[in-house]
Amino acid sequence: MSNPQSTQTNPETGRQTKQESHFNRARSSIRRIVSGYTPRMRASLRKEMDVLTGSLQKLDQGVICIAAFGLVSRGKSAVVNALIGQKILQTGPLHGVTKWPRSVRWTPDPNGKIQIELIDTPGLDEIEGEARAQMARDVARQADLILFVVAGDITRTEYQALCELRQAQKPIILVFNKIDLYPDQDRQAIYRNLQKLGAGSSTSRRLQELLSPSEIVMVAAEPAPIELRVEWPDGSVTHEWESPPPQIDELKEKIVSILNREGRSLLALNALVQARDAEENIARKTLELRDKEAEDLIWKFTKYKALAVGLNPIAVLDVLGGTVADLALIRELARLYNLPMTSYQAGKLLQKILFSSGGLLLGELGSSILFGLGKSAAAVASGENPINFTAYGGAAIAQAGIAGYGIYAVGKAAKVYLERGCTWGELGPNTVIQEILNQVERNTILYRLRQELDPQTDKSTFG
Repeated sequence: MSNPQSTQTNPETGRQTKQESHFNRARSSIRRIVSGYTPRMRASLRKEMDVLTGSLQKLDQGVICIAAFGLVSRGKSAVVNALIGQKILQTGPLHGVTKWPRSVRWTPDPNGKIQIELIDTPGLDEIEGEARAQMARDVARQADLILFVVAGDITRTEYQALCELRQAQKPIILVFNKIDLYPDQDRQAIYRNLQKLGAGSSTSRRLQELLSPSEIVMVAAEPAPIELRVEWPDGSVTHEWESPPPQIDELKEKIVSILNREGRSLLALNALVQARDAEENIARKTLELRDKEAEDLIWKFTKYKALAVGLNPIAVLDVLGGTVADLALIRELARLYNLPMTSYQAGKLLQKILFSSGGLLLGELGSSILFGLGKSAAAVASGENPINFTAYGGAAIAQAGIAGYGIYAVGKAAKVYLERGCTWGELGPNTVIQEILNQVERNTILYRLRQELDPQTDKSTFG
């Protein structure tokens, strides 16, 4: 008799298996992208190729990146030091000790299963204007998880910075630091206020959805020294200052819990988003150079297909020939844009275009088949009857017009697709992102990020 427990699935094992599946799919996707570009193309697209190869290297290394943000003197460096258990980064009362982003490695798991790169950033109110915004964007883009450090009730500047960081589409932990400076009643009141973040405008409600109360953690990363009274055997009394140990365990546990539950999936999604953006940038650059050539190519295929379909007297074969022309056009557009595309991907794209057109192109295809059958029947029955010749000619002209319209519509839709970098192809970044988002569990940060990361809206450009 079998053990009934042997048939049960371990949720933790299943979660790990799912994470590894997400991770491996992401790595395969980005490897396919990188391998699809020739050395000549890589040389002309160095910046984008650096992003792609960097994303792949990050996956190969398996290092999760956590970035600490906040205003000046909120204790970001102290939080990083407390997490790693060493005072590596400079801290102090000076305004803005950290002048540029710095990173340190951290292994919170004694078994070394989780490898983390912690990035400490300058105060968001220390760097002015566009330089600050660009620094924040660059670091947030690298991060898989963001720590936003405050030291009391959130200010308007902090709230605005937090909303801007939310646009990076990364999970956020709000760290309430320096709790040792507040009496317990005040500390709890501030914590409750932080939990209410999100009441009000639609933007702030969106922030509330992404920042649940469970991701607001209180810490004292570098508690203020306390004065101790020391009595000596001779009866003398002195006073000494002692620094209490950091209160950081809750934040450590929160980070480790998130990374154990969904860290590999977070890593995979971040790499895929960067790869998707790089591919779209590549397509955008080539579009600027090749737009007129693409239009000329579409019109050339439109004329060729209209003539080929109209003059072909054999029903069905004319439509099949037209489909071959559609596929050839898609491949030629991909080649023009220097974007890798296999015949299989071209076929999948044509299928997507047909079904994304709201039935319009499918209806045109059906009409073309009917005209093709009528044209073939007229050709067989024509003999020397001028009426049948006229019927044949009319059907041929109508079918040629339909074929021309069809390939022109396919070409324009394919052009839009290719401008977006082929991100919806087999193993394309958007495809794999969608697969991962469809599998995330409800009790995860990724589930709340689904609407932010969902690439489905890109499909609306077809048709």
